[in-house]
Amino acid sequence: MLGRHSRLDAPDRELERFRFRVGLAGFAVFVAFALLAARLFHLQVVQHDYYSTRAEDNRISLVPIVPNRGVILDRQWTVLARNYSAFTLEITPSRVEDLEATIDGLSKVIEVLPKDRKRFRRLLEESKTFESLPIRTRLSEEEVARFAANRYLFPGVEVKARLFRHYPEGAVGAHAIGYISRINKRDLEIIEESEQTNNYKGTDHIGKSGLEQKYEFQLHGETGYEQVEIDAGGRAVRSLSRTPPVPGNNLSLTLDIRLQEIAEKAFGDRRGALVAIEPATGGILALVSTPTFDPNLFVDGIRSDDWDQLNNSPDKPLLNRALNGAYPPGSTFKPFMALAALE
Repeated sequence: MLGRHSRLDAPDRELERFRFRVGLAGFAVFVAFALLAARLFHLQVVQHDYYSTRAEDNRISLVPIVPNRGVILDRQWTVLARNYSAFTLEITPSRVEDLEATIDGLSKVIEVLPKDRKRFRRLLEESKTFESLPIRTRLSEEEVARFAANRYLFPGVEVKARLFRHYPEGAVGAHAIGYISRINKRDLEIIEESEQTNNYKGTDHIGKSGLEQKYEFQLHGETGYEQVEIDAGGRAVRSLSRTPPVPGNNLSLTLDIRLQEIAEKAFGDRRGALVAIEPATGGILALVSTPTFDPNLFVDGIRSDDWDQLNNSPDKPLLNRALNGAYPPGSTFKPFMALAALE
């Protein structure tokens, strides 16, 4: 009798165990959904502002627009430093599937030197992938036409017009005018110390010597920005707004470039310095240091052989003797005589 009751109780015990397992599983599911709901609440409510800002930053980006640099003029309005437009070959990395293969293909159409590749890689590290970066500058009309005929082979590559710096007088007045060249690490530190970092985004060049360096921030202007919508692949979808750049200020000098030229020629091959000052105003009419150099060599990065020639020359053409040369004083009586004559 007892054996039969034991057999009848077995299904009840199995049912109870099944119900326990179902209840346990249900509780586990409930806990999992509760944790998921709590996490969802935390993300969507508690941290809504944080993630909303992050999403906006990923979706919207600011592309800098470089301002036109101010020109430098002498007292007769002769242009001493100006900008000119030239064609550059530019790549937008986010629109290119294989960057190295694209550059290799371009080099078969237009000459791309190792220094061009090196400069492009440096710019790539410093820029965002949806910004177009120059791989070749100052293309000839023949090179532009050659690329146009093969453009269909290179998606994400285009020819653009950019501004470049030029010194029409060449070596005349080079020490006074100075030159611009590519921004280096030391320049970036100076920009940061001057709290001008945002104003130099997208800028490749900066004043390195002379008046170009002294009045850098006045000549540079204010960088503009274009607000661009970016897709998940980092590609620009459309332009949302645009703040135009403010051109740099022009710089008018008391320098007379024709007098400067005459004074430099008077030195011939001799080393020396000369400063001509207008007594009535104190304005500098000529500031000569010989020998001199062509500042145009530095604008796009001076070639190693040109640099070696200038830097290793015993005549030290890069030394501004008028300002930095150390010379023993001559007669101290003559200046007083000249001052008395002026009085």
